[in-house]
Amino acid sequence: MKLGIMQPYFFPYIGYWQLMNAVDEYVLAEDVNYIKGGYINRNSILMNGAPSYFRIPVVKQSQNKMINEHEVGLTEAEIDKMLLTIQSAYAKAPNFERVYALIKDVLDYGLTEEGKNLAAFLANAIRRTAKALGIDTPIIRTTDDPSIRLHNVYAKEHYVIAICKARNADEYYNAIGGRKLYFQDFFRENGMGLKFVQTNSDISYHQFGDEFIPNLSIIDVMMFCSEEQIKELLNAFTLVDGYESPSDVPEE
Repeated sequence: MKLGIMQPYFFPYIGYWQLMNAVDEYVLAEDVNYIKGGYINRNSILMNGAPSYFRIPVVKQSQNKMINEHEVGLTEAEIDKMLLTIQSAYAKAPNFERVYALIKDVLDYGLTEEGKNLAAFLANAIRRTAKALGIDTPIIRTTDDPSIRLHNVYAKEHYVIAICKARNADEYYNAIGGRKLYFQDFFRENGMGLKFVQTNSDISYHQFGDEFIPNLSIIDVMMFCSEEQIKELLNAFTLVDGYESPSDVPEE
């Protein structure tokens, strides 16, 4: 069984969804430290031909607290402002109405009692977006499953191995950015296969202008791409091996 584990992010880029689509189960690691200035509460959309941050407010952000210990600071006024930004950016996109409705539903959930919790808000956004993309991989939250709520017990690669064993996985897939964190020899010693999802560098689709702006939020993909195009993009990646050990990582 192939397992993927990632922190929950706000409308992440296509590579996040490629990883989810490639595995049999996907774990949202919510019991790990919040990262200020990362992509947990923001992502980039296309605004006037350039990338621009689209973010949700988070109350009293702290890297000393877990993701699931934070609250969303959304208000009706803030949501109206965010939706106006989306309208200004994408009103003329071919799939605007459908994607706008999804974003509005996601943001409105932040006004509910449950949705005020950042982890719950992001999990709802990820599940709704996965459904819209046609991804049916089961999504499991560490907050909800005591058997994988292991952050305070295990660290780093041991945390990943422990979750894999708790879920009876024998293969672990990670985003390509983890190649300098996780190594083949360690996973092999623990009876686990290890692969990395590397998004194809030639991914592109028609936006408004002639120059393609890559690595934007999945919002951008959904605004411009048909269901068939999205299916193709979800498979536009290569599975690659990691480095054998830390000593094999090239010096920069």
